[in-house]
Amino acid sequence: MNCIPTWRLAILATILTAEALTSPARCAAEPFTVMTWNLEWFYDDAKKDNYSDLAIEKASPSRGQWNWRRDAAATAIAKIAPSVAAVQEIEGQRVLWYLTRSLERDHKLKYDEFVIQGNDHFTEQDVGLLVRSPVDLFSVMRGNVTSRMNRDTFGSVSKHVAAFIEVPIGQTTKDQTTETILIVNVHLRSRDVGDPIRKKQAASLNEWINGWTRHAPTTPVIVLGDFNTEQVAENVDPRSELAILMSRSTVDPSDDLIDLHDRIPKSGRQTHLLKGKQFDRILVSRSLVEDTPNVPDLVLSNVKVRRDVVIRGRGDTPTEHWDDYWGQPDDQRDLSDHYPVVAEFEIR
Repeated sequence: MNCIPTWRLAILATILTAEALTSPARCAAEPFTVMTWNLEWFYDDAKKDNYSDLAIEKASPSRGQWNWRRDAAATAIAKIAPSVAAVQEIEGQRVLWYLTRSLERDHKLKYDEFVIQGNDHFTEQDVGLLVRSPVDLFSVMRGNVTSRMNRDTFGSVSKHVAAFIEVPIGQTTKDQTTETILIVNVHLRSRDVGDPIRKKQAASLNEWINGWTRHAPTTPVIVLGDFNTEQVAENVDPRSELAILMSRSTVDPSDDLIDLHDRIPKSGRQTHLLKGKQFDRILVSRSLVEDTPNVPDLVLSNVKVRRDVVIRGRGDTPTEHWDDYWGQPDDQRDLSDHYPVVAEFEIR
């Protein structure tokens, strides 16, 4: 048996200690993950702050049933633990605050919630963002259709919120830096009759995104949410709202957005209880898909629809879900009629 002399071990230990002190510390670079999920009438049981008959009707029937829904949604989100969660059909900031408390209490995940009240006074639905460290959100805003925007081209987007976020990148503490991303969470007009309205909403979003990034045109952009689009991946009508959003309405094609649904296997693209529907989408700048050589940056690693965190038991039928939602047993009741879409970006 060959043994290393004690004096050599001492020298080796000294060398290793010196290298540890002078070499940059390696970081466990956490992937950046974004999720979009329509929570479907995520309303608590309090009705005094609701004004429309529809909003009152859609409130949770009791405090106990609201607690179940809040905690079940928190459990589903915790299974994914996204860096940023874009959620739709929420009642407002208060219900998101309840949700973040459940995430922290039961799952040790600390999120901050961000909402700017919209102007859908019929449903009283809003959209919001949940953000957790190490991602930072430093600016949140909404767009507005101004008097100079032609109403034949542009339309109000009653449910949207945009934010600039900073995502840490770099493989060591020495080269640690951040990448600024504009993220836009939207819930567009629904149904076939809403098609011309969605096109105007897409045009407005393009106008606002171009304005928000005017002084930094290379800023990566993520547009995600419930688009209520009838377009399916890889077969998008160039006149559709989805095509309008993807092209960003600029002459330069390099800033066109990419539909990440194209990267999902065909069998896994459905995002809604209705068969074949792909209402929920994530669109991203090309720079978030293509790696820049010799520069640490965020690059898409995978994207999928997480139907598994929503479906309980055998899965609701449309009649059960929409006509007798609270009549289903808690352990069999699906959490929403929409399924989350999740995209993960790694640092390269």
